[in-house]
Amino acid sequence: MKLVDTEETIVLVTGSSPTAEERDRPLADALKSEIDRRGAGHAYRRAVVVGDAWYLENRLFHLNPTIAIGGPGANGVAQEFSGFLATVYNREEEVFIQADFEGELKRAALWGVNSTCTAEAVEAFSTRGFLDDLLGRIWRFRVGMFV
Repeated sequence: MKLVDTEETIVLVTGSSPTAEERDRPLADALKSEIDRRGAGHAYRRAVVVGDAWYLENRLFHLNPTIAIGGPGANGVAQEFSGFLATVYNREEEVFIQADFEGELKRAALWGVNSTCTAEAVEAFSTRGFLDDLLGRIWRFRVGMFV
């Protein structure tokens, strides 16, 4: 049985260290809940949460839309993404959203200078239209109509 769809299932990646798990995993779980809610029960329109070490070892999941949560020092995927993603939101050089939804691979990194600022980045991503933009690009009916 297929559990994820490379076009519709979003992979949320947190750091694998105990500190990153403690601080960033709850943020990823909250974002997952919001994505799942918006998926309205469609089989693959949901999110899964994984650690950065697992994600980096499983190249197949690199085809999925991916959101790294946590800073480049705490999350290896965010470190990789920060080198090529444009900053699309920045609050006082403390809260950052980097993203590219134009290409075939949809990518984002949500992070801040501390755990409070990372939480603000996740909140801004969900409420300032970035999540809407991503979902509008990936969750379409096969005939091209948006959900």
